[in-house]
Amino acid sequence: MEITRAGFDLALDRACLSHYVPGLHPDRAAWQRALRRAPARVQWDPERDLHLKPLPHRSLQLGLSGELARAYADEWTVAVRDVTPLARKVRALVRAGEDRAARELLPDERPYPAPEAALARLR
Repeated sequence: MEITRAGFDLALDRACLSHYVPGLHPDRAAWQRALRRAPARVQWDPERDLHLKPLPHRSLQLGLSGELARAYADEWTVAVRDVTPLARKVRALVRAGEDRAARELLPDERPYPAPEAALARLR
């Protein structure tokens, strides 16, 4: 899925962490209130290599509900691509021990420049 930058930034701005973090939230009750009001939730999942081993960094997972889910579907989505054939090809190369060839098929991934204010609330 490819969405607009403005949509992604809005979702981050309206998001709440999916879990309580002491020190980031005043207390568990305040976090629960924020979570109930937030139309977006963030969790950080371990990124994995081609052999599904955890990497030292995490990937942002963003869940949307209500008005943001509608905006995602109706306004923000600019492209939908079926990557199933690519995934199958990468899997076949990994199984054949051709990791370098598999990596060459994957997009270059770089940290996404997100607004600092949102990241401060969501780390």
